[in-house]
Amino acid sequence: MRTRTLGRTRVPVTAFGFGAAGIGNLYTPVGDDAARAAVDAAWDAGVRAYDTAPHYGIGLSERRLGAALRARPRASYTLSTKVGRLLTPYEGGGDDLDHGFAVPATHRRVWDFSAAGVRRSLEDSLERLGLDRVDVVYLHDPDDHAEQAFTEAYPELERLRAEGVVGAIGAGMNQAEMLARFVRDTDLDVVLCAGRYSLLDQRALTGLLPAAAERGVSVVVGGVFNSGLLADPKPGATFDYAAAEPGTLDRALRLKALAERHGTTLRAAALAFPFGHPAVAGVLVGTRSAAEVTDTAAQFEARVPDAFWQEAREARLIGADIPVPRASPEQEQPA
Repeated sequence: MRTRTLGRTRVPVTAFGFGAAGIGNLYTPVGDDAARAAVDAAWDAGVRAYDTAPHYGIGLSERRLGAALRARPRASYTLSTKVGRLLTPYEGGGDDLDHGFAVPATHRRVWDFSAAGVRRSLEDSLERLGLDRVDVVYLHDPDDHAEQAFTEAYPELERLRAEGVVGAIGAGMNQAEMLARFVRDTDLDVVLCAGRYSLLDQRALTGLLPAAAERGVSVVVGGVFNSGLLADPKPGATFDYAAAEPGTLDRALRLKALAERHGTTLRAAALAFPFGHPAVAGVLVGTRSAAEVTDTAAQFEARVPDAFWQEAREARLIGADIPVPRASPEQEQPA
């Protein structure tokens, strides 16, 4: 699988990365064996970039991912986690479904973007992972904590990078505006932008992606299916975690029909789309089973002909000024 390095670092990522929120029991439980099989399937597919966070299953994702990767040669993969939420013990019982995870509420999340909080969060993550280092650390969802994130947390990430504790630093959010500010005002290496650069939502193209290209910052794109609509558009499908509006659903259905006329799939087009912009280093896809991983990897490698993008522009399903990927000469050969 093709790889790129992040920013000006030597940290490589495969173009398709494994997002580990699903194996943290996102929405519904996943058994230990199924979680391990998902990571193994990703490895067998050539994936060498893995992303997790303390937030995912209040530590369950990190524990499972670390256990699955521990026997692999440490230099052969890139691992990222996140800081900004500390996990503190909680004995009140109940579950964590209010935060989206089907796990017992054994801990509470405490927002902390202080320098000390960054260090503690990373140390706690390493303990859960059972590994001696991570390669990339992201500030996680600092939307409501901008001042502390910029003045305390980010400088601490710079110190960790200078010390060689981590190889690359960044920020991960579900918005593009603050990520653009990080790109303009700091010296981070990568941003993880979820949901804001897809076939249905190109808000990242306004400020973030041009700034990243100018500054040599890599962009990893998450949420390429916009929480489900671009994976399986149908009545009731979700867009940004809410029922899709009729107009958005119609656009997705038209894109699906167009993809099928060109011998490909909407999922393949959604996975390919971000790579039309030169700042994009990879896409991160959340999967929760070996079958999902295998299917997504196949869609990632599937042929999306140039004629699909051309007709999508002509039909005004994507803007005429939106950059699109080009199929390789090999992919453009008749099947």
